[in-house]
Amino acid sequence: MAQTVSVVDLFSIGIGPSSSHTVGPMRASNAFIETLGTQPAAVRIVLRGSLAATGVGHGTDRAALLGLVGYTPTTTSADIAPFPGEPIPAQGTIEGLTGAVDYEVIFDPEPVPEHPNCLTFTAWDADGNVLAENVDYFSVGGGFILDREGMADHGDETGVATASHPTVVPYPFSSAAELVALCERHEMTIAEIVRANEERMHSRELLDGHLDAVWDVMQECVAHGLKTEGTLPGGLNVRRRANRLHRLLTAEYEASTARGLDAMEWVNLYALAVNEENAAHGQIVTAPTNGAAGIIPAVMHYCRDFTDNFGAKEARDFLLTAGAIGSIIKTNASISGAEVGCQGEVGSASSMAAAGMCAVLGGTPAQVENAAEIALEHNLGLTCDPVGGLVQVPCIERNAIGGVKSINAARLAKLGDGTNIVTLDDVIQTMAATGRDMMSSYKETSMGGLAVQLGLPVNITEC
Repeated sequence: MAQTVSVVDLFSIGIGPSSSHTVGPMRASNAFIETLGTQPAAVRIVLRGSLAATGVGHGTDRAALLGLVGYTPTTTSADIAPFPGEPIPAQGTIEGLTGAVDYEVIFDPEPVPEHPNCLTFTAWDADGNVLAENVDYFSVGGGFILDREGMADHGDETGVATASHPTVVPYPFSSAAELVALCERHEMTIAEIVRANEERMHSRELLDGHLDAVWDVMQECVAHGLKTEGTLPGGLNVRRRANRLHRLLTAEYEASTARGLDAMEWVNLYALAVNEENAAHGQIVTAPTNGAAGIIPAVMHYCRDFTDNFGAKEARDFLLTAGAIGSIIKTNASISGAEVGCQGEVGSASSMAAAGMCAVLGGTPAQVENAAEIALEHNLGLTCDPVGGLVQVPCIERNAIGGVKSINAARLAKLGDGTNIVTLDDVIQTMAATGRDMMSSYKETSMGGLAVQLGLPVNITEC
């Protein structure tokens, strides 16, 4: 089986607060309109399962509607109406780049068997004729979408779906064991293996341009998060902390750099900055999801600021290596919180970041695999229980903890020889099984865990 997920697709530049609940639905609307070949006069969208349960908090209705009128995840910003956190009527008219469309949005929390994230579209022309009826799309995590045919082709017995690339690559792999064996057989690093595959799918110029753009947006996202104050939208009244923490750390860092945990405090800061931007519906990199978007940037900033010789090449190698791990996880388990809980989001991102860091520190392919295994293993069973259906509590702090865990895993693996009793493939299979066994109330429905403990309603609207 060939490598199924391109790094170019895995790391996409988009908007917050959720890849599966915001980016995916917007892309589904884009795809639906494209299949029609004409702008409809009216559209009904039924949000099903998890998309309905936490759709308002995630801005799913806003994203799906904006997607009907020409907006994409890379062209949408928080200052486009309807605004983030603004109540959206169940029926009305949406206006955008391609004109105006009458709409109806229905929230149906009953999931369909194929996947917990489903959108069903029906469209009419100006004379009331049906253009398309009950067309399903599935948002399968990380902003990836599948139509019903694609779902049938790529789903398996675990209920996990991915999106494949049709190109035959020179070094196909679908497991960590296969990847490490390829590296050893051809005396190549993981980044070199992935680059060879990617350059079969894309030009070198496109690949490097995309990787550089991803790293640039990550740095811009951190910088914007550090300088922005205020309260996050959605009704929980969560105050941004990154700006104040940055001022405190800068003053303390200038006064004394002797404390050994200073670097970890900066990692916390970087992750908080990114995920506050995500919660504010700002521009971020899906890495591999929006809910876990702060971990890889935080660890890359750590490499930039606290290790030697981290330049453009090292940033590309980091992302290529992390992308390999993300591809394996997505192929054999899931990166969707609605499917397997937060172990699939923060756990996957932590595993990817640990692998990327271990690689740029000079780790062997076996050590890199070990780093990814350590990080993912110690996120097994992590539930997705966003309070109020918002990607804020506990999601923002969870990224900070995940970033620190990634660095610890990378350093621990680098000190070893790459041998481990439990392999990354073992942990990925365990994650998939754990996700199957996990109650739906702990999989991005806000009906269990902290979401219930705090006694807050799922669909909070900002006053």
